[in-house]
Amino acid sequence: MIKLCVFDLDGTLVNSLEDLAASTNYALIKNGFPPRQIHEFPYLIGDGVLILLQRAMGEIYQEEQVQQLLEDFDYYYNGHYADLTRPYAGCVELLRDLQEEGLQLAVLSNKPDRFTKIIVEEMFPDITFARIKGKSEHYPTKPDPASLNSILEELQLAPEQALYIGDTNVDVLTAHNAGIKIAGAAWGFRGREELRQNGADYLIESPHEIKNLIKQIS
Repeated sequence: MIKLCVFDLDGTLVNSLEDLAASTNYALIKNGFPPRQIHEFPYLIGDGVLILLQRAMGEIYQEEQVQQLLEDFDYYYNGHYADLTRPYAGCVELLRDLQEEGLQLAVLSNKPDRFTKIIVEEMFPDITFARIKGKSEHYPTKPDPASLNSILEELQLAPEQALYIGDTNVDVLTAHNAGIKIAGAAWGFRGREELRQNGADYLIESPHEIKNLIKQIS
C-alpha cells in the first residue's frame, strides 16, 4: 500500500522554467557569455544549478568563472524566483486530496535547499509536507538515492510503500536507485518520450491521474 508520495519540484509540481532561464541568462550576460534561448532550458535543468550553469556556458565553458556565475545566479534568483513560477494546473488540488486521504507528502529537488523550501511553502501554503529536501551539503544530488533513502528512513517506510513523481530521466534513475516505483510526469519539462525511454514504471498525463494510479497500485 502506498503511504508516501515524493514529488520532484521543478517541472513536476511547479513550472519554474522562465524564472530559471532569466536567472541563468542574467549570470551569463553579466560575465560575458551569450544568453540561451528559452527552448533550450528544459534540457539544461534537472541536475542542480551548478550543472545548469556549466551546460549553459556550452563549448566556451570556463571552470574558473563558474563560481562567479553561481553567485550572480543566486543574487538574481533570490529576488525573482517567483516572478512567473506557478504550480501546474491540478497540483494544488491533488496535494489537498492526497493529504485528506491520509497520505504523507514529500518534495525532493536538486534545487538548492533554501529555494526549495521557500517555493514549496509559498506555492502550497495549506499543504503539510512530511519532508522538503533540496540540494545541501548533507547528500549528493539526484540521481544518487541517498536523499530519497533518508526520507524513507526518517518516516520509517519501506520502498514499496512510496511512489515517486518526477519529469526527467534524473527522477527515473533516482527512484529506481532507491527501489521505488516512479510515475513519470509527462506534463513537465522533458515530456513522455524521455520518461518512457528511461524506464518510468508509469506515465501520467496530468496530476489528477495520480489518485487513480495510487488506488491501482494499492
